Amino acid sequence: MAKLTQAERNPYPYSDSNKRYYTYDYYLRHTFGAKCAKLPLDAGFTCPNIDGRCGTGGCIYCSGRGSGDFAPSDLLGIAEQIRMQKQMFARKWDVSHCIAYFQAHSNTYAPLSVLKARYEEALAQEGIVGLNIATRADCLEPDVVEYLAALAERTVLTVELGLQSSNDATAKYINRGHTYAQFCQGYETLRRASKRIQICVHCIFGLPGEDDTAMLNTIRDIAKLHPDQVKLHLLHVLHRTPLAAIYERGEYVPLERERYIGLVADALELLPPDTVIGRLTGDGKAEDLLAPLWSQKKTTVINDVDKLLFARDSYQGKYYSELF
Repeated sequence: MAKLTQAERNPYPYSDSNKRYYTYDYYLRHTFGAKCAKLPLDAGFTCPNIDGRCGTGGCIYCSGRGSGDFAPSDLLGIAEQIRMQKQMFARKWDVSHCIAYFQAHSNTYAPLSVLKARYEEALAQEGIVGLNIATRADCLEPDVVEYLAALAERTVLTVELGLQSSNDATAKYINRGHTYAQFCQGYETLRRASKRIQICVHCIFGLPGEDDTAMLNTIRDIAKLHPDQVKLHLLHVLHRTPLAAIYERGEYVPLERERYIGLVADALELLPPDTVIGRLTGDGKAEDLLAPLWSQKKTTVINDVDKLLFARDSYQGKYYSELF
């Protein structure tokens, strides 16, 4: 009798491959009936911990473009950015189904009239089947939330909220500008406004001063919120950031590769089994990356997470029920 493949032996229900977690690819195919190209955009916004509302300088790890390093210039209109991104992505992927990803800085931090103009311009472009809006939980004014709820009736809308850590001491050190309680308040406001809005929570592993227990406590807190999606990130040290200065003084040591892989596997075991995993590690432009250099081999990191879950005979959500 033929030996069963890893996919055939996979105990995880939301998978049609060897992946033992709810991949974003699986979500897209089952939501839209096809793979989708996700187009990073820069709408020219800023953040409240940059412009002085709650701080200045931004988070200590953030690049000058507010995580929008892979987006075109904000000097271009949204339609032109989408055209350029589709042209670039078409070299590798089918771009008949695309998600407009408002990625740079905080994309609900502007007057409602400005937000509407940007979002509606994106939705009007050919092939755009959904919107992803990256923002902060303290940038959700009532009129904006009302509009987002209405928008979710017209398109597949994902609002991405940066938490990074539920530890308030860590949030203060990285200049996050809000507490975990404030994050939860914004999260619940969005959840109450519409069940149709997909909420994605971001978490960063390797933040200064955090041990494994602290990092996994953030995962437990996220699991209790039961978001629709989660993105796990590795902390990158980028040139010309406050974190780079801390690293160069020898006051910060990045995570080692095997430790990060183990933490990701631990996190997946704790997260709800039906939460989509938007990513297992983040990207940093090679020319801007100071450390850890092993993070440039992103695919091998993801493959090794797969191998570790298989070796453990584990999967996403294996220990989720033990949190309650």
